[in-house]
Amino acid sequence: MSNPGNPVETTLEQVFREEYGRIISTLIRTSGSFDLAEEALQEAFTSAASTWGRDGAPRNPGAWLTTVAHRKLLDAVRRDKTRTDKQAEIEYETNRLHSFAEPDLPDDSVEYPDDRLRLIFTCCHPSLSREAQVALTLRTLGGLTTTEIAHAFLLPETTLAQRLVRAKQKIRLARIPYEIPSLEIISERLLAVQAVIYLIFNEGYAASAGQSLVRNDLCTEAIRLGRVLCELLPNEPENIGLLALMLLQHSRSAARVNDRGELVTLEEQDRSLWNREEIAEGVRMVETALALGKAGNYQIQAAIAAVHAEAKSADETDWRQIVALYEELMRTTSSPVVALNHAAAVAMSEGFERGLSLIESAPAKGALENYYLYHASRADLLRRLNRKDEAAEAYHQALSLTTNTVEQNYIRRRLLEL
Repeated sequence: MSNPGNPVETTLEQVFREEYGRIISTLIRTSGSFDLAEEALQEAFTSAASTWGRDGAPRNPGAWLTTVAHRKLLDAVRRDKTRTDKQAEIEYETNRLHSFAEPDLPDDSVEYPDDRLRLIFTCCHPSLSREAQVALTLRTLGGLTTTEIAHAFLLPETTLAQRLVRAKQKIRLARIPYEIPSLEIISERLLAVQAVIYLIFNEGYAASAGQSLVRNDLCTEAIRLGRVLCELLPNEPENIGLLALMLLQHSRSAARVNDRGELVTLEEQDRSLWNREEIAEGVRMVETALALGKAGNYQIQAAIAAVHAEAKSADETDWRQIVALYEELMRTTSSPVVALNHAAAVAMSEGFERGLSLIESAPAKGALENYYLYHASRADLLRRLNRKDEAAEAYHQALSLTTNTVEQNYIRRRLLEL
């Protein structure tokens, strides 16, 4: 799919982006196998490239691909039937697949069930490690290749491939159910899903390592997954809050690095580069979520991002409102990072000395000793207070804790200025 001038390839790329997660989730349910589903769908796309090139694309390409992929699954089962003695098991699988497969290509009105919610909860099952949850979510729901995911997280491709294999084996051997959790535990399980999506976004928004600060491919994929989650569970306010938060943060991406590839802090950013469409959508979603009357962590963080987004300049930022929102957030979470952000907001609202005092007297300060932004925030306040030697020491500590080249170069510039 490399020739944008080819209408068939263009259609296939669009269908891949829009339908991959929906189709693969249905195939996994009917086959009971991640690998078989992926192989069948890949073969279906290969068939589409030749068939659509000859006959033209169908009006319901998603249904066409789903049906063809089901046929590929049946073919795979039949091939296994000739190579194995497990006759009863193979016949069972064949009958199960036949019960869902359509005998003919569908007409344009056929709609297949949406199993993506099952897939999301399976990929983010608590029995899997967080690293496995992220990799499996991107591979199945996102349709990213193993190479693309490994590149995004700066991992050897073999490491990422092994991680995916182990995750799929764990699902099979532990008999992790392919289902939507019961009402009693769905809220708890949903927290893991939201955390995985936000982790993907954060790795794109502020890359933990490498030459780039922002990886827009991961940000875009996380936002797309956030939209899927809102589509599947539209009345869950924290889903809306999460999507709003990602949109509002992503709206600043173009201004976070200058033409020389240097980091630009929020205070110094050219706000004309901010994406006003994402800001407008994000603000609307914050208002929608909060109106549901169940304010949660993502909604409050999104409200904070909205206050920043609506300020025409750094000087016009309503820091008192941001402080109040962080205080509300601290009531719902005991995160040391939230306490650090609250202290930074207090510094801008009530004075640098007050903010620095909060940072240095924080009960959870020890938990932040290995956190790059703790030392960077402390250094910034010391710099503003003209305590240069202490600021330099804090910047050196921050420098030793970040592996992102853009952030390292920013700290070195600050050290030179001192």
